[in-house]
Amino acid sequence: MIKAAIVGATGYAGQELVRLLLRHPDVELVSIGSRSYDGQPMKDVYPLYEHITEDICKNRTVEELSEISDVIFLALPHGVASQEVNKDILDKCKIIDLGADFRLKDLAIYKDWYKVDHGAQDLIEEAVYGLCELHRKEIKKARLIGNPGCYTTCSILSLAPLVKNHLIEENSIIIDAKSGVTGAGRNGQLPYMFCECTESVKPYKVGAHRHTPEIEQELSLLGNEEIKLIFTPNLVPMNRGISANCYATLNDVGKQYTEEDLTTLYRDFYKDEYFIRILESRIPDTKWVKGSNYCDLAVKVDQRTNRVIVIGAIDNLFKGAAGQAIQNMNIMFDLPEKTGIDLITDYPV
Repeated sequence: MIKAAIVGATGYAGQELVRLLLRHPDVELVSIGSRSYDGQPMKDVYPLYEHITEDICKNRTVEELSEISDVIFLALPHGVASQEVNKDILDKCKIIDLGADFRLKDLAIYKDWYKVDHGAQDLIEEAVYGLCELHRKEIKKARLIGNPGCYTTCSILSLAPLVKNHLIEENSIIIDAKSGVTGAGRNGQLPYMFCECTESVKPYKVGAHRHTPEIEQELSLLGNEEIKLIFTPNLVPMNRGISANCYATLNDVGKQYTEEDLTTLYRDFYKDEYFIRILESRIPDTKWVKGSNYCDLAVKVDQRTNRVIVIGAIDNLFKGAAGQAIQNMNIMFDLPEKTGIDLITDYPV
């Protein structure tokens, strides 16, 4: 059994980790860590765990947990994980960080967007960006994973085949994405209270969202050319889910592809990816990915404007956070990739 620990288990992504790891057939959950609820039973923090677990939330350091764990999941605010992870810890156990500290390779870009100095600069080169469908070989050998952000997961998977095959003008990408309120975390801030966000769709951090450089980094690496893009996130009044509409101008090569050709291209690109579903008869809808690790994609071509539109949908807490983290763990420990996360949505809800 893999001995797993969680730090930050009482946030939304952390709780999703608890829920999934408790039912994972190859995992023993040895610590449910929380600094906010230290000493409280998990079932008191989240009543869904009544009769499921008697575990107490404990405020343990990463150093302490490295002595009893094979893998530690960190679901912490940015800037925290890099202060606690070091090479000595990585010699004892593997780390999967759901925060932003080990995603970006350029420390100057990290500081520019996150406004803090990185606390583990010597680990940046070793860290692997944990988008499983694109970096599986590196993940398999990794000790330290930077689990991708939710918007970035959906956006990169939506655009990867076009960028890899050089079918679009590299600086023409526009991403308009919508997220449920859980994407903002479990806090009592006014903008996320029911009366403030219901009956409204609200763009936020326009031109300034921290997932922008993450998307640009990965697409630039994939296409072997610098890519700059426009990314606008929107808050929508639902609990969970992300829908990303990705627009780009087809280049001279891309113009030769019909919509059917591009759909075939996407099917071929993701033909071995269990959690990617390429749709033809319908448009991706967050309803049908909620509570699952699936990413649904559809490709459309607007011949009038010579633009391609790729629509992606994921569950921000599952494929966009906890589910992908466990997918990474499965790869790292040579388990079947879908172990413990092969779920479909509850319907109706």
